[in-house]
Amino acid sequence: MAIKPPALQRGDTIGLVTPGSPLDATIINTRMQYLRDMGFNIAFGANLYSYDGIVAAPAEKRAEDVMSMFRNQSVKMILPSRGGTGVQTILPFLDFDVIRANPKIISGYSDITILLNCLFQFSDIVTFHSLMLIDFRNETPAYNFNQFFEATSTFTSPRIIRNPPDMPLISVVPGNVTGPIIGGNMTSLVGTLGTPFEIDTKGKILFLEETHSPTNMIYRYLAQLSMAGKFNDCLGIIMGQCTECPVSYNTTYADLINQMLVPLGKPLMVNLATGHGRYKAAIPIGASVNLNTIDNILTVLEATVS
Repeated sequence: MAIKPPALQRGDTIGLVTPGSPLDATIINTRMQYLRDMGFNIAFGANLYSYDGIVAAPAEKRAEDVMSMFRNQSVKMILPSRGGTGVQTILPFLDFDVIRANPKIISGYSDITILLNCLFQFSDIVTFHSLMLIDFRNETPAYNFNQFFEATSTFTSPRIIRNPPDMPLISVVPGNVTGPIIGGNMTSLVGTLGTPFEIDTKGKILFLEETHSPTNMIYRYLAQLSMAGKFNDCLGIIMGQCTECPVSYNTTYADLINQMLVPLGKPLMVNLATGHGRYKAAIPIGASVNLNTIDNILTVLEATVS
């Protein structure tokens, strides 16, 4: 069973870092004020505001910002400002033993997917595919905040992950499997293949989502994951949304799922509200879940914080 980080409560300190692409200082400051108005204190990564082209700072510096938050005993949660590009380049500079000894909530999606899965895989801590700093604003749906705080601030167990009322979960291939849930953004996960940080899907429930990729690119991603054995190893598959993904060759995202995933015969659920869509379910990476595509229910079986 994975290590659960301590629960987040109002008055706690949140450490802000930029592990990938830079974010405009004005956006950082307005979102930071939103957190303060919610009752949280803030700690700053040294390179939170940095800009070095595609990434905020050299990989070693971005990695050290993450490590400094894990070492800082006053920090309860680590919150990336955004994803973007380049998060994978910090992985060789992380000390996974130190992280394992100092478990903290860390949340995000997009390119942060790589960090979330590696922290579970190499440090055995539960992480959260959920909100980033950019999401702390008035325009964020209440559903997203409710999901985030239920996962990170309560001991609710079991917890059924429900989509918003007007967005049904859909079970496509029937089955019932239980195991740790992993996954996230397809672009990011495909980028780990062939590296020391390749995602391990064996005995896991794999969920995937994507944004701004035409369906011919999604075809490539699914084919690459398949040839790497990731669908053979996993127990079941959950497909999130493909947000603003243009149709190529008259083939839709749903067509690809039917052509490439349904024939595998593994329990398959689609339309999960997560990642880049407007609505974001909180998915605890590494926690034990039950994927029941007979009764169309996705359940987190354990509390995800301690």
